[in-house]
Amino acid sequence: MVTQTNIVNKLWGFCHVLRHDGMDYGDYVEQLTYLLFLKMIEEKGAVIPKEYSWDVLKSKSGTELIDFYSELLRGLAKQEGLLGAIFSEALSKFTKPVNLKRLIDLIDEIDWSGLGIDVKAQAYEGLLEKSAAEGKKGAGQFFTPRILIQSIVNVMKPDPRVSKDFAITDPAAGTGGFLLSAYEWFLQQTGDAINRDDLERIKKNTYFGTELVARPRRLALMNLYLHGITANIRLGDSIYEPDHGDRYDVVLTNPPFGTKGANQIPERQDFTVGTSNKQLNFIQHILTILKPGGRAAVVLPDNVLFGDQAGEVFKILMQDCNLHTILRLPNGTFTPYSQGVKANVVFFTKGISTENVWIYDARTNVPGITKNDRPLTHKHFEEFEKCYGENANGQSSRKESESKENRWKMFTIKQVKDKNYKLDSFKWLKDDDIENGEEIGEPEELITDALSELKEATNSLEKIYAELENGTDK
Repeated sequence: MVTQTNIVNKLWGFCHVLRHDGMDYGDYVEQLTYLLFLKMIEEKGAVIPKEYSWDVLKSKSGTELIDFYSELLRGLAKQEGLLGAIFSEALSKFTKPVNLKRLIDLIDEIDWSGLGIDVKAQAYEGLLEKSAAEGKKGAGQFFTPRILIQSIVNVMKPDPRVSKDFAITDPAAGTGGFLLSAYEWFLQQTGDAINRDDLERIKKNTYFGTELVARPRRLALMNLYLHGITANIRLGDSIYEPDHGDRYDVVLTNPPFGTKGANQIPERQDFTVGTSNKQLNFIQHILTILKPGGRAAVVLPDNVLFGDQAGEVFKILMQDCNLHTILRLPNGTFTPYSQGVKANVVFFTKGISTENVWIYDARTNVPGITKNDRPLTHKHFEEFEKCYGENANGQSSRKESESKENRWKMFTIKQVKDKNYKLDSFKWLKDDDIENGEEIGEPEELITDALSELKEATNSLEKIYAELENGTDK
């Protein structure tokens, strides 16, 4: 019996052969995507130019195969719709014909049409996860841990049955994890209790995204296609391009880590605070693209929650939105994808000013996440989901006593103002590791924190100096 695990192991095993030929993990999954998509879309009866069919590709060998494969990629990139999007900017990374031939044969010997959609989709998802885990440092910028995504989606409840124009987006789509989990959550809620026409509309007109880099965009399109979703994921820059005018009911996103964008301030009239800080600009972008009453969940590193400009952005955010919840994530949440990153999830709803902010601390005195011994599990977020409540907009009746270890605490908008909207300032649990002088953090983590604090101090001193100069001029 062919299972998802069997397929992943079979396809991933060949990756190690190609590693010796100079192809990295990401390259391999990308090349695999081209070939898998061509094979599967033909099995579905899609119209493909005859000269680029799977059978023609399979008939080639030697240097003729290498040349034809490059020609095929260029030709399919010119096609309309999903076919052209998948092959956009596609390039061959094969240098040895024998390796390309072996991969084609490997794919061809699997009866894809006879496999259930779940097996195919989960097999591909497994390959993406392996690629992110095994790839070069920073691969995690395109891959958010699925357990975290599922927890976020559970509380956000992105239900497209609410209205016929209900729309969900991820402005930093990566490989499509948030969009996929949103769709899977919807299927769990409905089961078979939805008619075919509504389901087709939802699969074609609900899920949107933007991705800056061609590779993760094509992986996302393939990932969603295998689940039956025709997603509209635009190749572009969410921050530096002008507002396209599209508005959404739900935004779910994890902007790429790192505070610098293109080292310049975006020229956008809808951005109130001028900054080159990438995540702060994503916050401003989300403020623009949310419909009135729309809600968002955004993953943000700790160092984005402090600093003068962070205070300015969050002041505006909390005037225009109800920033009702912050989830402080366990240390190592992004292991092994992006180690050493301390992060949070910020939840807000547009249209009502913030009165109270509830923070759930899932980090203090929680053993750090490791790849093997202490992996991230659903248990890390079980209590948080209960504390959050059933209301997706954070309006459930909440009590601090709902957390057994005092991890759930409310702060008023006055308290936030008193801290100059620096949302990282609210820490009420004593860290036993720090008290005992143990586990003070990885060197990379400590350096990142130190640099962020130095930058904050420098910005504050520059501001004071400017004020003193202005006072002298008077």
